[in-house]
Amino acid sequence: MTYVIAGGGLAAAKAAEALREQGYDGRLVLAGAEPHLPYERPPLSKSYLQGKSERDKIFVHDAAWYAEQQVEVLTGTSVTAVDRAAHQVTLSDGARLDYAKLLLATGATPRRLPGDALYLRSVDDSERIRDVLARASRVVIIGAGWIGLEVAAAARAAGVEVTLLESDGAPLLRVLGPRLGAAFADLHRDHGVDLRLGVKVEEIAGGVRLADGTRVEADAVIAGIGVEPDTRLAVAAGLKVDDGVVVDASLRTSDPDVFAAGDVARAYHPLLGTHIRVEHWANALNQPAVAAAAMLDKEASYDRLPYFYTDQYDLGMEYTGYVRPGEADDVVIRGDLDSREYIAFWLAEGRVVAGMNVNVWDVTDDIKTLIRAAAPADRAKLADPSVPLTETLA
Repeated sequence: MTYVIAGGGLAAAKAAEALREQGYDGRLVLAGAEPHLPYERPPLSKSYLQGKSERDKIFVHDAAWYAEQQVEVLTGTSVTAVDRAAHQVTLSDGARLDYAKLLLATGATPRRLPGDALYLRSVDDSERIRDVLARASRVVIIGAGWIGLEVAAAARAAGVEVTLLESDGAPLLRVLGPRLGAAFADLHRDHGVDLRLGVKVEEIAGGVRLADGTRVEADAVIAGIGVEPDTRLAVAAGLKVDDGVVVDASLRTSDPDVFAAGDVARAYHPLLGTHIRVEHWANALNQPAVAAAAMLDKEASYDRLPYFYTDQYDLGMEYTGYVRPGEADDVVIRGDLDSREYIAFWLAEGRVVAGMNVNVWDVTDDIKTLIRAAAPADRAKLADPSVPLTETLA
């Protein structure tokens, strides 16, 4: 009996780990397209990009661990096809493997623009951009999402002039809304970033030409305009796909012997009562244990609240929760936006649905408690730093 993991990132490595920890002792094959062992991606736009952490620190496990756990790691070898009827996968080298259970951990791929731009997804991308920052005097970054903002911070730390282009009226507008988005705009402008909002890129060639004819010269252009789930295998295999591979709370797809985890999975969330896909480290870290349990025919359900974090300049932030588009009707700030020490709460009909702590620590568990309570909160108490978060429910 063989279990196959299609993918070579954090979710794949944690799935292999969880399967062994939960008692699976059969053949286990992990096939990833990259030539490296599975590694974590957050450092690629943070500490590793800035040269603050060593390369060997990003890997989930070293080669010895995979050997000890008898996990066959096929680097530079991707799964190219799934034959569900035959319970067989085809690999990029032409080999075929029978499987009893299959986990899709194929992640996501960057959206791309016409022209010569750099993208940040892999460790090789991070090293390429780091080399550029070491010799460039100015760069253009397209997209003021999390990747764009973190790369801008790394570029400024390297002494590089940065022009940051964003089509929306604020950074992170669709995630944080206009007020908190403006706070991140101020952060980057205070650190010397030339942030231009509401602009459209017309052409990338020796810099950038905007739709209004303006040219922005640069030594390099870096694009961070989001990613798309890599659903090619799932689509070709006839699995249910809708902005990701659709899975239930146990991370099982429309085929009972095929599972999905990480960036590619659009999973049913029992607490939220809907399917969501989250492109952040915490899902890739924690979902595989649930998928492994389900692959071993154990009862399992993934109900962790979405969580992500960022580090930019002297700002550290954690975000917990999930806000459906148009759901939040109020934002409460506890602390001071100008000093960049605060907690922001998103409310829907008086209930806390998400919280973001900026340079305020050890409050994530309390924020989770407020969200899970699904009960009205006292707005005045939420805004008052003297009131413990545990005492803010109405």
